[in-house]
Amino acid sequence: MKIIFLHGLGQDGTSWERTAAAFGDGFEVLCPNLADWLSGKTVCYENLYRALEEYCELFDEPFCLCGLSLGGVLALQYGIAHGGRVSALVLIGTPYVMPKRLLQVQNVLFRVMPNAAFRGMGFGKAEVIRLSKSMMCLDFRADLQKLTCRTLVVCGEKDRANRRAASELQERISGAQIAVIPQAGHEVNRERPELLGEVLRTFLGNKGGF
Repeated sequence: MKIIFLHGLGQDGTSWERTAAAFGDGFEVLCPNLADWLSGKTVCYENLYRALEEYCELFDEPFCLCGLSLGGVLALQYGIAHGGRVSALVLIGTPYVMPKRLLQVQNVLFRVMPNAAFRGMGFGKAEVIRLSKSMMCLDFRADLQKLTCRTLVVCGEKDRANRRAASELQERISGAQIAVIPQAGHEVNRERPELLGEVLRTFLGNKGGF
């Protein structure tokens, strides 16, 4: 089984290393760096999503998409648009309607932060602000019924900003299951990577139910 991990903003492909280590034989794990996909292109959500589509065209067989935050939004949209290509979908700390007010406050904070604070994000300060702005109008409520693949919604126990959205997302997606990771905040793949790996391996390996 092929698994494609999509990281969140402020992370990179290495953020999944300890989670990926939980998978053994029978799993092919891919952890691309999202920033690499936009090299030489305008940084915005639409271009990032198109880059994901191009990346997925490299594979013939169905695969699992697992995304956190920004990566989860990308995975969600891809699963809606290309359901036949996705064997399973894992959405971690993923909003299905963008919280505009929160994004606006976040961008105000970004503007006053020094450029050095963005070095580890893969994008520069202006690019992060542009990317955030380009996501404000995303709303997948009307399309969630189009998801036909097995879906697991994951949220950290301490991720207060996304706990309610996670429950609502699980209820809105037919047959979706949910897992709350104890003692973890938003970045579950960094805070409880081994436990997350066990949860994902169990979900993907047990087609009869989680």
